[in-house]
Amino acid sequence: MKILRSNKYQRANCNFHWLKKPILSGRYRQWLQDEGSLTKRLRQRHDDFTVKPALVAYGKPFFDELALLAIPMRSKALVREVFLMGGEQALVFAHSVLPRSSMRGAWRGLRYLGNKPLGAKLFSAPQVRRMTLSYKKLAPHHALYQHAIQGFDEKPDYLWARRSLFSLNCANIMVTEVFLPRILLQS
Repeated sequence: MKILRSNKYQRANCNFHWLKKPILSGRYRQWLQDEGSLTKRLRQRHDDFTVKPALVAYGKPFFDELALLAIPMRSKALVREVFLMGGEQALVFAHSVLPRSSMRGAWRGLRYLGNKPLGAKLFSAPQVRRMTLSYKKLAPHHALYQHAIQGFDEKPDYLWARRSLFSLNCANIMVTEVFLPRILLQS
């Protein structure tokens, strides 16, 4: 049996297990399907909205992220993980992958965001295009689930996530947002 390892194969299977619609997502649906700026929506609800960085480092993206971003298997990218906070409460865990090739031109400064929201930059430029959202119900064994609940005492049975690519002048970045249970108190 021959194992295929080409980028063509990866791209063909990059959405494996990610859904086109958030099936049976219950009260999370309104958050998952909103195509506007999540940062803007949270700022409207929380005067004390902040971004709390958890990780900003060059590392190897997850396999399906490599495929969707069409970057080689051994490539490293800037991985940025933050919590979007309403006061002292973490509402969303955001995981962004910024390939080195995308860190030029208009997006050159994205590596220096610190505690500033990436969403504000993405939605403020009319030239940025957001691709179709996809959705996933994350089980406790999923790496994104594990990153999102680090330091939390209570571990939910699952977490809902959405992701999409943002494109500017042929440079793509991926943003995945994992909705934490506290977000439902904001509905």
